[in-house]
Amino acid sequence: MKTITRNAYAKINLGLDVTGVLPNGYHEVKMIMQNVGICDTLTFTERDDDRIVIETDEGILPTNEDNLVYKAVLLLRKLTGNEQGVTIKLTKRIPIAAGMAGGSTDAAATLLGVNELLELGLSREKLQEESVAIGADVPYCVLGQTALSEGIGEKLTPVACPPQAYLVVAKPDIYVSTPVVYKKLDAKEDYEHPDIDGMIEALERKDLQAIVDRLGNVLELVTIEDYPIVAQIKKLLVDNGALGALMSGSGPSVFAIFDNEETAKKACEKLAQADLAKQLFVTTFQNGENV
Repeated sequence: MKTITRNAYAKINLGLDVTGVLPNGYHEVKMIMQNVGICDTLTFTERDDDRIVIETDEGILPTNEDNLVYKAVLLLRKLTGNEQGVTIKLTKRIPIAAGMAGGSTDAAATLLGVNELLELGLSREKLQEESVAIGADVPYCVLGQTALSEGIGEKLTPVACPPQAYLVVAKPDIYVSTPVVYKKLDAKEDYEHPDIDGMIEALERKDLQAIVDRLGNVLELVTIEDYPIVAQIKKLLVDNGALGALMSGSGPSVFAIFDNEETAKKACEKLAQADLAKQLFVTTFQNGENV
């Protein structure tokens, strides 16, 4: 049986702004999306029947149609009519429910991987266009490069990637409800908006300090009110040499940017000693295609 393997990289938001609410209740956003080197690995194998079988080392994940990986195969079947069975082995490393698009990037890798495995002939552009039906972050994960994300997340414009740097990513052991965060943000009358256009210019100049100066996420305002541990993690990382730190998505993950690896590793050690987060990573920007 034919088998292929792909990596699915996590994302962070260098900038996240909410610009409005649509009649259907979805929020319009303006974000800078960026991959990092933390990845899940998916192996796709043809079957001799029509079943979709998901195997994973993460016991809390569903392996039926509630899993975005499963939904991705169903979407491919809808688009092509091809119902060849596939076994998907998923090795998880990206923290779950972390604001890092773990499920979305797995779905994107599945769209691309099964498309290749079964020789379905769908273009990356077509997959990107159709994948919003699975989730708002999936089109970005299919694109897999630094991008301005608008609309509900499906309108993507590639932008310059950041210069190489080192990152500490920390996921505290809490759960943040994205719908609740957006609802509480809607109740706020006024708040400061990040400079997304300035971030794009800083990326074009490959100016790491200017990028750090423009880090911003309006959802932090809400999440930190309910979960002060996010602010505590940010402060500890900055106090230990980070150029800047920010929450990703609706949280609770925090990333910090460093200009050298040794300082990043030492800050990660300090964070481990403080016991503020058990899931800790030292990584880099993943510049280029997602999978």
